[in-house]
Amino acid sequence: MDDNKMVAGKVKKPGKRGRKPAKIDLKAKLERSRQSARECRARKKLRYQYLEELVSSKERAICALREELEMYKQWCSAMDQGKIPSEIKALLTGDEQKLPPGGSSTKTSKNKNNISSNNG
Repeated sequence: MDDNKMVAGKVKKPGKRGRKPAKIDLKAKLERSRQSARECRARKKLRYQYLEELVSSKERAICALREELEMYKQWCSAMDQGKIPSEIKALLTGDEQKLPPGGSSTKTSKNKNNISSNNG
């Protein structure tokens, strides 16, 4: 039996297993490769745009939280000096109409909602 091997009663010829690849047109193969590369670059561009938007929204949230923190620090220092800020008086009395346009109660609730919606 020349180079053939006998396995489980069957004669096997040496060489590669499975189907032989069909002759693929080289130009078609190159074109598919180029198209695949174009699609990959487009996906990458979209991914980077999404990540940049995500970073900018997180940076805006950080800035808003820093402003809020600074406002609370000012309130604390004022209270340490024995003064009660008008915003806190309005919060304690439950009268939000007296709050100035930059009042904290609506601002903080917007920030909290904005942060929770951006985390998803």
